Amino acid sequence: MSKPKILVIYTGGTIGMIQDETTGSLKPFDFHNIYDQIPRLAFYKIDIDTYSFQKPIDSSDMNPLFWKDIADKIIENYHLYDGFVILHGTDTMGYSASALSFMFKNLSKPIIFTGSQLPLGIARTDGRNNIINAIEMAAAKDENGQAMVPEVTICFENQLYRGNRTHKNNAEDFNAFASPNYPMLARIGVDIKYYKENIYVPNGQPTSVCTDMDTNIAILKLFPGINEATVSAILNIEGLKGVVMETYGSGNASQSQWFTDELQQAVNKGIIIMDVTQCKGGGSVNIGKYESSLHLGKLGIVSGYDIITETAITKMMHLFGTETDNKKIKYLLSKSLRGEMTVE
Repeated sequence: MSKPKILVIYTGGTIGMIQDETTGSLKPFDFHNIYDQIPRLAFYKIDIDTYSFQKPIDSSDMNPLFWKDIADKIIENYHLYDGFVILHGTDTMGYSASALSFMFKNLSKPIIFTGSQLPLGIARTDGRNNIINAIEMAAAKDENGQAMVPEVTICFENQLYRGNRTHKNNAEDFNAFASPNYPMLARIGVDIKYYKENIYVPNGQPTSVCTDMDTNIAILKLFPGINEATVSAILNIEGLKGVVMETYGSGNASQSQWFTDELQQAVNKGIIIMDVTQCKGGGSVNIGKYESSLHLGKLGIVSGYDIITETAITKMMHLFGTETDNKKIKYLLSKSLRGEMTVE
């Protein structure tokens, strides 16, 4: 059998930095020499090609245009490779993985994001193992020759998560990511344990990509003491189409008349508001469970169920970029499109 082929795409971020032998400062690494930096890769029966964007960026500068560039590079090479590994800064990796999960429909090959907390050129770096693990899982196939994990995922610190269920929850530990509302897809130990019951199964339809995104959205994060001027300023942004509203607990919000009036005016203007929980450790929005969320249901606020904020944002961008009918957009927001939320 021919060896699997993997394309490693470097976008920027901490993982791509090594120490200059002359100055001692950190500089971008030439990923065309990936075998020099990670010799263990030569022991794998995998053909590895690399591509680095001409201007790698820090992940804090990530944006939908760069997401489009990543998606275009993958689809351009989709028939040539068995899987793709995206090297990315950790700060916005959750956003990028979510965005690509919506851009690709009927995905049948792995797209695995990874990065590191320490640069590749540092002795204690976590980057080497993350890259090795990501490449091995991107190349893995089942007994029928199909990809083991045909999803957009995040591989970090010996764990593989669904990309649109994952957010960065720690800036210092190597275990930097969490998937609060969905179990991991694989765990890397002595062996790699795949949890097949958690992994998406392709439907056999052709893979397609749509990179259109509309960024006319905003986040409204509630907090005790938020005032009318703040809420009004956000809901009256010129050109605003959608709002991800981070509420308390299971979707609760102030019942103050001024707050209800502001939401009502926004809804009347055609702005779609999606209710997501502020609870980072897990949980789901349940509009109407408590009296403090009944008024949101009456206003037509969309329940985000257990979707995380990063995913709600990119899902809105995707739907506003591809659909024009608000009724359809509201309907799709309340449905799971890529396994991004559990609809009760």
